[in-house]
Amino acid sequence: MSYIDGFLIPVPTAKKAAFIAHACEIDPVFLEHGARRVVECWGEDLPRGTTTDFHRAVDARHDETIAFSWIEWPDKATRDAMHAKADDLARTDPRVSREHNPLPFDGKRMIFGGFEPIVAAGDYRRGAWVQGFVLPAHDRDGYRRMAAEAWPLFAEYGALQLVETWQDDVPEGKQTDFFRSVKTEPGEQVVFSWMLWPTREVCDAAAEKMQSDERMKMPEGGMPFDPRRMIHAGFLPVVELGG
Repeated sequence: MSYIDGFLIPVPTAKKAAFIAHACEIDPVFLEHGARRVVECWGEDLPRGTTTDFHRAVDARHDETIAFSWIEWPDKATRDAMHAKADDLARTDPRVSREHNPLPFDGKRMIFGGFEPIVAAGDYRRGAWVQGFVLPAHDRDGYRRMAAEAWPLFAEYGALQLVETWQDDVPEGKQTDFFRSVKTEPGEQVVFSWMLWPTREVCDAAAEKMQSDERMKMPEGGMPFDPRRMIHAGFLPVVELGG
Protein backbone atom coordinates (compact mmCIF):
# COMPACT_ATOMS: atom_id res chain seq x y z
CA MET A 1 0.00 0.00 0.00
CA SER A 2 1.21 3.52 -0.75
CA TYR A 3 2.23 5.97 1.95
CA ILE A 4 1.75 9.74 2.08
CA ASP A 5 3.83 12.55 3.52
CA GLY A 6 1.52 15.56 3.93
CA PHE A 7 2.53 19.20 4.36
CA LEU A 8 0.95 22.58 5.16
CA ILE A 9 3.33 25.47 4.49
CA PRO A 10 3.02 29.22 5.15
CA VAL A 11 4.62 31.01 2.19
CA PRO A 12 4.99 34.77 1.74
CA THR A 13 2.60 35.56 -1.09
CA ALA A 14 5.26 37.67 -2.80
CA LYS A 15 7.57 34.62 -2.87
CA LYS A 16 5.32 32.34 -4.90
CA ALA A 17 7.86 32.17 -7.74
CA ALA A 18 10.64 31.42 -5.26
CA PHE A 19 8.53 28.67 -3.68
CA ILE A 20 7.98 27.04 -7.08
CA ALA A 21 11.66 27.35 -7.97
CA HIS A 22 12.70 25.80 -4.65
CA ALA A 23 10.25 22.92 -5.13
CA CYS A 24 11.41 22.30 -8.70
CA GLU A 25 14.95 22.06 -7.36
CA ILE A 26 14.40 19.78 -4.37
CA ASP A 27 11.38 17.66 -5.32
CA PRO A 28 13.18 15.55 -7.98
CA VAL A 29 15.37 14.24 -5.15
CA PHE A 30 12.35 12.47 -3.67
CA LEU A 31 11.60 10.81 -7.00
CA GLU A 32 15.21 9.70 -7.29
CA HIS A 33 14.83 7.98 -3.91
CA GLY A 34 11.62 6.12 -4.71
CA ALA A 35 8.71 8.53 -4.47
CA ARG A 36 5.95 8.02 -7.03
CA ARG A 37 4.62 11.56 -7.14
CA VAL A 38 5.21 14.98 -5.57
CA VAL A 39 2.50 17.64 -5.72
CA GLU A 40 2.79 21.23 -4.48
CA CYS A 41 -0.45 23.24 -4.40
CA TRP A 42 -0.95 26.98 -3.92
CA GLY A 43 -3.88 28.27 -1.88
CA GLU A 44 -6.48 30.00 -4.05
CA ASP A 45 -9.63 29.76 -1.90
CA LEU A 46 -8.73 29.85 1.80
CA PRO A 47 -11.88 30.51 3.83
CA ARG A 48 -11.72 31.75 7.41
CA GLY A 49 -13.30 29.42 9.94
CA THR A 50 -15.00 30.05 13.26
CA THR A 51 -12.92 27.52 15.21
CA THR A 52 -10.16 26.32 12.87
CA ASP A 53 -8.83 27.09 9.40
CA PHE A 54 -5.69 26.74 7.31
CA HIS A 55 -4.49 30.22 8.28
CA ARG A 56 -4.46 29.44 12.00
CA ALA A 57 -3.04 25.97 11.37
CA VAL A 58 0.34 27.47 10.39
CA ASP A 59 0.03 30.79 12.22
CA ALA A 60 -0.09 32.48 8.82
CA ARG A 61 0.58 36.19 8.63
CA HIS A 62 -1.52 38.61 6.63
CA ASP A 63 0.94 38.55 3.73
CA GLU A 64 1.26 34.77 3.53
CA THR A 65 -0.51 32.09 1.50
CA ILE A 66 -0.81 28.44 2.51
CA ALA A 67 0.61 25.66 0.34
CA PHE A 68 -0.92 22.17 0.56
CA SER A 69 1.50 19.51 -0.59
CA TRP A 70 2.07 15.78 -0.54
CA ILE A 71 4.59 13.12 -1.50
CA GLU A 72 3.30 9.69 -2.50
CA TRP A 73 5.59 6.77 -1.72
CA PRO A 74 5.11 3.13 -2.75
CA ASP A 75 5.31 2.12 0.92
CA LYS A 76 6.46 3.37 4.31
CA ALA A 77 9.77 1.51 4.11
CA THR A 78 10.82 3.48 1.02
CA ARG A 79 9.82 6.72 2.69
CA ASP A 80 11.70 5.88 5.89
CA ALA A 81 14.81 4.95 3.90
CA MET A 82 14.75 8.38 2.27
CA HIS A 83 14.29 10.12 5.62
CA ALA A 84 17.27 8.22 7.00
CA LYS A 85 19.43 9.71 4.22
CA ALA A 86 18.23 13.28 4.75
CA ASP A 87 21.18 14.52 6.80
CA ASP A 88 23.73 13.03 4.39
CA LEU A 89 21.90 14.50 1.41
CA ALA A 90 21.85 17.93 3.05
CA ARG A 91 25.66 17.73 3.18
CA THR A 92 26.27 16.23 -0.25
CA ASP A 93 23.43 17.34 -2.55
CA PRO A 94 23.15 21.11 -3.10
CA ARG A 95 19.49 20.72 -4.04
CA VAL A 96 18.77 19.65 -0.45
CA SER A 97 21.21 22.00 1.27
CA ARG A 98 19.54 25.01 2.88
CA GLU A 99 22.72 26.95 2.22
CA HIS A 100 22.54 26.42 -1.54
CA ASN A 101 18.74 26.12 -1.85
CA PRO A 102 17.33 28.17 1.07
CA LEU A 103 13.72 27.81 2.15
CA PRO A 104 11.51 30.63 0.80
CA PHE A 105 9.23 30.20 3.83
CA ASP A 106 9.39 29.77 7.61
CA GLY A 107 10.22 26.11 8.10
CA LYS A 108 9.51 26.36 11.83
CA ARG A 109 5.81 26.83 11.07
CA MET A 110 5.59 24.18 8.36
CA ILE A 111 3.37 21.23 9.34
CA PHE A 112 4.27 17.73 8.18
CA GLY A 113 3.57 14.09 8.93
CA GLY A 114 3.20 10.58 7.55
CA PHE A 115 -0.20 9.06 6.76
CA GLU A 116 -1.64 5.70 5.69
CA PRO A 117 -4.22 5.77 2.86
CA ILE A 118 -7.55 4.24 3.91
CA VAL A 119 -9.61 5.25 0.86
CA ALA A 120 -8.24 5.85 -2.64
CA ALA A 121 -10.76 6.21 -5.47
CA GLY A 122 -10.62 7.67 -8.94
CA ASP A 123 -7.52 8.82 -10.82
CA TYR A 124 -5.04 11.64 -10.50
CA ARG A 125 -5.19 14.33 -13.19
CA ARG A 126 -2.60 17.04 -13.66
CA GLY A 127 -3.84 20.59 -13.32
CA ALA A 128 -7.01 19.62 -11.45
CA TRP A 129 -8.60 21.80 -8.79
CA VAL A 130 -7.63 20.43 -5.38
CA GLN A 131 -9.88 20.47 -2.33
CA GLY A 132 -7.62 19.90 0.66
CA PHE A 133 -8.88 18.73 4.05
CA VAL A 134 -7.52 18.11 7.53
CA LEU A 135 -9.88 16.87 10.23
CA PRO A 136 -10.03 15.13 13.61
CA ALA A 137 -11.67 11.67 13.55
CA HIS A 138 -12.34 9.17 16.34
CA ASP A 139 -13.49 6.09 14.41
CA ARG A 140 -11.15 4.85 11.67
CA ASP A 141 -13.42 2.10 10.34
CA GLY A 142 -16.50 4.30 10.50
CA TYR A 143 -14.71 7.14 8.72
CA ARG A 144 -13.38 4.80 6.03
CA ARG A 145 -16.88 3.39 5.39
CA MET A 146 -18.43 6.84 5.25
CA ALA A 147 -15.84 8.14 2.79
CA ALA A 148 -16.00 5.05 0.58
CA GLU A 149 -19.79 5.16 0.45
CA ALA A 150 -19.78 8.89 -0.38
CA TRP A 151 -17.34 8.56 -3.27
CA PRO A 152 -19.89 7.43 -5.91
CA LEU A 153 -21.93 10.55 -5.19
CA PHE A 154 -18.90 12.82 -5.47
CA ALA A 155 -17.95 11.09 -8.72
CA GLU A 156 -21.48 11.61 -10.02
CA TYR A 157 -21.06 15.33 -9.44
CA GLY A 158 -17.76 15.37 -11.34
CA ALA A 159 -15.00 14.58 -8.82
CA LEU A 160 -11.94 12.92 -10.33
CA GLN A 161 -10.20 11.47 -7.29
CA LEU A 162 -10.62 11.06 -3.54
CA VAL A 163 -7.76 10.11 -1.22
CA GLU A 164 -8.28 9.80 2.54
CA THR A 165 -5.25 9.14 4.72
CA TRP A 166 -5.03 8.32 8.43
CA GLN A 167 -2.46 9.52 10.93
CA ASP A 168 0.56 7.25 11.28
CA ASP A 169 3.86 9.09 11.84
CA VAL A 170 2.80 12.59 12.81
CA PRO A 171 5.15 14.51 15.11
CA GLU A 172 4.21 17.13 17.66
CA GLY A 173 5.70 20.54 16.92
CA LYS A 174 6.87 23.35 19.16
CA GLN A 175 4.75 26.00 17.45
CA THR A 176 2.48 24.28 14.91
CA ASP A 177 1.50 20.71 14.04
CA PHE A 178 -1.38 18.69 12.60
CA PHE A 179 -2.87 18.13 16.06
CA ARG A 180 -3.14 21.85 16.80
CA SER A 181 -4.46 22.53 13.30
CA VAL A 182 -7.78 20.81 14.10
CA LYS A 183 -7.60 20.95 17.91
CA THR A 184 -7.61 17.18 18.40
CA GLU A 185 -9.14 15.83 21.58
CA PRO A 186 -8.31 12.59 23.46
CA GLY A 187 -9.12 9.55 21.32
CA GLU A 188 -8.97 11.46 18.02
CA GLN A 189 -6.59 10.96 15.10
CA VAL A 190 -5.75 13.30 12.23
CA VAL A 191 -7.05 12.71 8.68
CA PHE A 192 -5.22 14.35 5.75
CA SER A 193 -7.15 14.15 2.51
CA TRP A 194 -7.83 15.66 -0.89
CA MET A 195 -10.41 15.55 -3.63
CA LEU A 196 -9.68 16.49 -7.24
CA TRP A 197 -12.11 18.26 -9.58
CA PRO A 198 -11.77 19.22 -13.26
CA THR A 199 -12.10 22.92 -12.37
CA ARG A 200 -13.02 25.15 -9.46
CA GLU A 201 -16.32 25.91 -11.18
CA VAL A 202 -17.28 22.22 -11.26
CA CYS A 203 -16.35 21.89 -7.59
CA ASP A 204 -18.37 24.95 -6.54
CA ALA A 205 -21.41 23.82 -8.55
CA ALA A 206 -21.25 20.37 -6.98
CA ALA A 207 -21.04 21.80 -3.47
CA GLU A 208 -24.17 23.87 -4.06
CA LYS A 209 -26.14 20.94 -5.48
CA MET A 210 -25.10 18.55 -2.74
CA GLN A 211 -26.53 20.81 -0.06
CA SER A 212 -30.02 19.79 -1.18
CA ASP A 213 -29.20 16.19 -2.09
CA GLU A 214 -30.98 13.85 0.33
CA ARG A 215 -28.30 11.23 -0.23
CA MET A 216 -25.86 13.46 1.66
CA LYS A 217 -27.40 12.48 4.95
CA MET A 218 -25.71 11.87 8.26
CA PRO A 219 -24.67 8.21 8.66
CA GLU A 220 -26.40 6.07 11.25
CA GLY A 221 -24.78 6.52 14.62
CA GLY A 222 -23.61 10.04 13.80
CA MET A 223 -20.50 11.39 12.15
CA PRO A 224 -17.17 9.68 12.85
CA PHE A 225 -15.49 13.10 13.02
CA ASP A 226 -16.24 16.63 14.21
CA PRO A 227 -17.02 18.74 11.11
CA ARG A 228 -16.84 21.94 13.18
CA ARG A 229 -13.07 21.51 13.50
CA MET A 230 -12.42 20.28 9.96
CA ILE A 231 -10.34 22.67 7.87
CA HIS A 232 -10.75 22.81 4.10
CA ALA A 233 -9.68 25.02 1.23
CA GLY A 234 -9.18 25.12 -2.52
CA PHE A 235 -5.77 24.88 -4.20
CA LEU A 236 -4.16 24.81 -7.62
CA PRO A 237 -1.11 22.62 -8.29
CA VAL A 238 2.01 24.63 -9.13
CA VAL A 239 4.47 21.70 -9.19
CA GLU A 240 3.50 18.17 -10.27
CA LEU A 241 6.24 15.60 -10.63
CA GLY A 242 6.09 11.85 -11.14
CA GLY A 243 3.62 9.45 -12.69
